Amino acid sequence: MQQYNAIKAKYPDALLLFRVGDFYETFGSDAVLCSKILDIVLTKRANGSEKDKELAGFPHHSLNTYLPKLVKAGLRVAICDQLEDPKSVKGIVKRGVTELVTPGVALNDEVLHAKKNNFLMAIHHQDKNFGAALLDLSTGEFLVFQGSQQQLQKLIQSYQPSEIILQKRTNYPFLDNPNIFHLEDWAFQLDYAKDKLLNHFKTNSLKGFGIEGQTLSVIASGAIFAYLDDTHHFDLKHITSIQRIDLEQYVWMDPFTIRNLELLYPSHPKGVALLDILNQTASPMGGRLLHRWMVSILKDKKLIEKRLQLVEYLVVENDLREQLRSLLGQLSDIERYAAKVSTAKISPKQVLQLAQSLQIVFEIQRKAQQSNQADLQKLFGSVERLDFISSEILKTLTDDPPHLLVRGNVIAVGVSTELDRLREIQFSGKDFLEKMRLREVENTGIPSIKIAFNNVFGYYIEVRNSHKDKVPQEWIRKQTLVNAERYITEELKEYENQILGAEEKILTLETTLFQHLIEKIILEIELIQQTAHQIAYLDVLSTFAEISVENNYHKPTVVDNLDLQIKNGRHPVIEKQLAVGVDYVPNDVKLNKTDQQIIMITGPNMSGKSALLRQTALIVIMAQLGCFVPAEEACIGIVDKIFTRVGASDNISSGESTFMVEMNETASILNNISERSLILLDEIGRGTSTYDGISIAWAIAEYLHNYPTKPKTLFATHYHELNEMASSMERIKNFNVSVKETKDNVLFVRKLVPGGSEHSFGIHVAKMAGMPQWVLDRSNEILKVLENSHANEKLTDRTKKLTEDKMQLSFFQLDDPILEAIREEILKTDINTLTPVEALMKLNEIKKKLGH
Repeated sequence: MQQYNAIKAKYPDALLLFRVGDFYETFGSDAVLCSKILDIVLTKRANGSEKDKELAGFPHHSLNTYLPKLVKAGLRVAICDQLEDPKSVKGIVKRGVTELVTPGVALNDEVLHAKKNNFLMAIHHQDKNFGAALLDLSTGEFLVFQGSQQQLQKLIQSYQPSEIILQKRTNYPFLDNPNIFHLEDWAFQLDYAKDKLLNHFKTNSLKGFGIEGQTLSVIASGAIFAYLDDTHHFDLKHITSIQRIDLEQYVWMDPFTIRNLELLYPSHPKGVALLDILNQTASPMGGRLLHRWMVSILKDKKLIEKRLQLVEYLVVENDLREQLRSLLGQLSDIERYAAKVSTAKISPKQVLQLAQSLQIVFEIQRKAQQSNQADLQKLFGSVERLDFISSEILKTLTDDPPHLLVRGNVIAVGVSTELDRLREIQFSGKDFLEKMRLREVENTGIPSIKIAFNNVFGYYIEVRNSHKDKVPQEWIRKQTLVNAERYITEELKEYENQILGAEEKILTLETTLFQHLIEKIILEIELIQQTAHQIAYLDVLSTFAEISVENNYHKPTVVDNLDLQIKNGRHPVIEKQLAVGVDYVPNDVKLNKTDQQIIMITGPNMSGKSALLRQTALIVIMAQLGCFVPAEEACIGIVDKIFTRVGASDNISSGESTFMVEMNETASILNNISERSLILLDEIGRGTSTYDGISIAWAIAEYLHNYPTKPKTLFATHYHELNEMASSMERIKNFNVSVKETKDNVLFVRKLVPGGSEHSFGIHVAKMAGMPQWVLDRSNEILKVLENSHANEKLTDRTKKLTEDKMQLSFFQLDDPILEAIREEILKTDINTLTPVEALMKLNEIKKKLGH
């Protein structure tokens, strides 16, 4: 316990798994927490001078089962192993922490999400500038960034780090990540960071990575390496480069927009995001790359067209696409296996799967080179070295190696003469002993010789007393029985040493040979990673082709001008959620700088205004991703910024109302617009009073109309007064989402047509929601009064009209079937023909109905 306490003191903020014999044990508060998370038994035991110490543990071979549960619970887990062989040590075995596993540096497959990166992030700031570094230890991807707080917040939302490292005594209000760890100040020094990076990458400067002058991001990178040292991650050969994130290369979308458009995650637990629709990738590498692309939308026309051309080719070439996707689906996670090789975390079984995947890569490359599409032919470089590696693996390993090296049968026959000899001894022992017995029977003439084994003497030869006079002189007597004598020989002793040591020697030799194989693979880590990136690229684009065929998407035209024209566009997510047989109603959208810069969309609630706004942005995003789009035709003038103000909720934790959130988001838009911006505004001003809301919405629309860059804007509103703007502002056009009215109902047509709308049909929506009939009837009455009132009529006079003649029988307006029945009965009664006695009887019936 003294040894445990000393080690625990070094890792006070981690749960310590302490190896004792065949178990990992936890003690004290760690044990209480561990038993709760893992649902294992909590016991108490007196340990030395400490009384009743809580204890919980599990077998050491179950580490990969239990460790993921602890890490997923957000814990830092220190794994303390025995550093000596207990058989060769007297007294306390030397122990030490061999690894510190945290959410940001986990390598266990059960912790990691196959199609999502697991980023560890470090942040450093100076004044109003921020530097950040992102490392996925499971793949070796190392990214750095330097910029503003708003850009950093977007980065955090996009990359969703599992853990964030900050300098001691530093906190940022905008961080809501539960896994934040503080490092000492020395880990955030520029000199330390530079030394770490130059030593790791073996370069003389950082210029080749494009980060030489980015002081803050370099310091954040150094903090990442300091954290890796702290967590005992020293084998990092798979971190082969560092890449700068330049947000200027991609379409700017603020955190509000990414959330509002539901690009990565739905707003509601049962919702569906665009990523869910697009992510039908066949391989884990493709899934991770698509996630990265979704937050890095291209605005380079050449790169977009390059992707679109390959997608178009794969759409047409059905057979090739199906063959490639079938092969891609058979691949293991080459990229993460490369990292496992580097960090010595790969199992023999996974090494074999890596070799088999590299062979599939050759087949994919062959099919790509046989195509007549230039980019596809050039996609894969030379893979002769990978052929060599896969051949080495297949030649070295057995056909079915185990997941654990200690299980044996890892190295194939013929790789090592010594290993083959030891196996011969291990597996052919009975034959060897039988041959020896028969030989000694022949040499001695003793017919009943028996060779056996016990734990006291080991192997022995047993001879019955009737034949002991025939025993050779060189045999050594070891034991006398009633009817027999037991002997050993030098040959038998030598064989015993061989067979008892064979198993241990086999494990040592197999481990050595496996490590030699790993060292050969490590030499080609960079090539394996490069191949994984090429596979991911092909996987994503073939997925785009697959879903384009499946969902009737069409190739968009990407142009340099500023126009946006969509014919029969559809919402890619909503159309997949419709009931069978229900078709999504498509719509046209046309925006330009000359005559239709702002489209003012009015129409009923629930008619599809918000869906139209979102689908326009999603079609642009899909086009600039390099994917076909859900539209009959789409001509997309490159968009460099997308802003949305769609929906809002109170930010109670920050003390911000719905209206305040709305105004914050709108202010961000108006302060950052460019000539290539696409702006989507939905129900601006609805969070305040009607006249305030109309005034703000009007002013915003006017500002956008008169702004020098003339940003393309879709403006959905329920303020019909805004339709008046089209008469005085030439680039504002009125449209409405049409409906068909019947006597008692309203049918939502969901078609965008020119002209404004005068009704919102809110009461009809209330009816659809199941509002009580009395409320609906009363709403209609109030609406008629308000509509018939004069505009200059005082509010108090309108209120008086609404309340007069309603107070006397107000109790009848309760939603009560008994009161409703009484009301009907009273209304049916003809008072003029009612006698006094009948009136009394009627009153008595009413009293009975009321329970009196």
